[in-house]
Amino acid sequence: MEAALQSIRSKTHASPAVGVVLGSGLGAFADELSGAVSIPYSDIPEWPVSTAIGHAGKLVLGNTAGVEVAVLAGRAHLYEGYSPAQAAFGVRVLGRLGVRTIVFTNAAGGINLDYSQGALVLISDHINLQGSNPLLGPNDDTLGTRFPDMSDAYSAECRAIALQTGNEIGIPLAEGVYAAMIGPSFETPAEIRYLRIIGADLVGMSTVPEVIAANHMGIRCLAISCVTNMAAGILPQKINHEEVLETGARVRDTLVRLLNAILPRLPR
Repeated sequence: MEAALQSIRSKTHASPAVGVVLGSGLGAFADELSGAVSIPYSDIPEWPVSTAIGHAGKLVLGNTAGVEVAVLAGRAHLYEGYSPAQAAFGVRVLGRLGVRTIVFTNAAGGINLDYSQGALVLISDHINLQGSNPLLGPNDDTLGTRFPDMSDAYSAECRAIALQTGNEIGIPLAEGVYAAMIGPSFETPAEIRYLRIIGADLVGMSTVPEVIAANHMGIRCLAISCVTNMAAGILPQKINHEEVLETGARVRDTLVRLLNAILPRLPR
């Protein structure tokens, strides 16, 4: 981590207090920053390189709406063969750079029948079904406590700000529970029925390792899912990643407008 920090600081003197992590097909926000410095993950020591389609794979530091931000345009997933600690590496580096609040975005399958394709949903809580945790192994006391509390993993304060902001600018936001699966195969209809029974509204393959690591470091988290498809068995059609990317492109401008309105209001 120290090598990554030194490499980044050799390229920029930015000191962002807010971070943004962009999911599949949702990377347009990074292109909107002013005064941006863009660093490919491959140029940062130890940083896992994004191999998933729809993930640019770069750290972008710049300004938007008067806020200095650090943006991860793309993330590492467990299904790419990375460990949970590697999937959370970027978030840990952001914390060391001084980031105190992170907005996560992801593409998710809709389980809740009240959602429609293209809806934006604030994650209120999660169910970790990935079978692992980025905090496994010896605890690094310089990062956080051995047993971090997760009762407010998705900051209620930040969600209230997001809901109010969405209402003011005409972007409706729902709230829901996100179930994290390991992937890369999409879920079966039987798995979706199970997830609905245990209380999940959304399903995806990311975000949870990052949010656990962020909470471990005392970083506030806000997470926004784009419902890019309805989950298996809900509609009489097959699911494919092209649909995920197409829906992400369709809501791109709405998400960028929402982020630009929310970021100046977040605590930092």
